[in-house]
Amino acid sequence: MSSRLILASASPRRRQILAELGVEFSIKSADIDETVLTDELAENYVSRLALQKAQTVYQQSATEVVVLGADTCVVIEGNILGKPTSPADGAQMLLSLAGKWHQVYTAVAMVSASKTKQIILRSEVEFTDIDQQMCDAYWRSGEPEDKAGSYAIQGKGARFVRQIRGSYSSIVGLPVAETARLLEEFDVPIWNF
Repeated sequence: MSSRLILASASPRRRQILAELGVEFSIKSADIDETVLTDELAENYVSRLALQKAQTVYQQSATEVVVLGADTCVVIEGNILGKPTSPADGAQMLLSLAGKWHQVYTAVAMVSASKTKQIILRSEVEFTDIDQQMCDAYWRSGEPEDKAGSYAIQGKGARFVRQIRGSYSSIVGLPVAETARLLEEFDVPIWNF
């Protein structure tokens, strides 16, 4: 039996990844507090937010649905980088990543009437050297304004990426292979073209 899937996210990247899997879904974003708790580890942070998004939307929906929530964060030297609040904040984030490896955590949570499951992936990204002028030019493109860590690996921000370890799609915001497995566990058909 197939279930009706709701994506608990306004992310165009997650929407695109699900669409490429051929999944039928609707979208309802969850309005939750995304503040990092004191001493909260990155994997706990993304796990908490992904689950909270899925549970919030599930509680607002009919019982015959499956809800997928996801969250991604960028971590450098133990510090969680959220979305930039200003051009200066965005530049500061990018400069902190320059010439170094950082981690990207993505959690996916799925909730239905009968079960709840979660996965968390950790990938690593190495940046090239970046200067203030590059940060300013990138900010003017508009791309980093709503991105964790102030960059989009699938867009113009790829210019800063020297190499990655792990799942590219997870860094973008939704790990394809792992999400497909979760969808199958919840009887949500994929490749429904």
